[in-house]
Amino acid sequence: MAKAPRNYKKEYENYDGTEVVKKRRAIRNAARAKMMKAGKVHKGDGLDVDHAKALSKGGTNTPGNLRVKAASANRSYARNKDGSIKSNK
Repeated sequence: MAKAPRNYKKEYENYDGTEVVKKRRAIRNAARAKMMKAGKVHKGDGLDVDHAKALSKGGTNTPGNLRVKAASANRSYARNKDGSIKSNK
């Protein structure tokens, strides 16, 4: 049985295009830009900019809260249904 093709336009309208998601994406992009300017990450290097205290837990984009981690390590936290991190140890 063939699956129906994904409706990317609908996904964008219902999730990716919402103001909350756009704001969070802008914050993450700003953190990456700061670390790129500092020379700690580069495009295509497979590294993520991690927030020591997660943004969903009240963290900020201050340099003291930013660190570089491998993408696989940064994305392996247990998450709640809304995508926020359950615990950041």
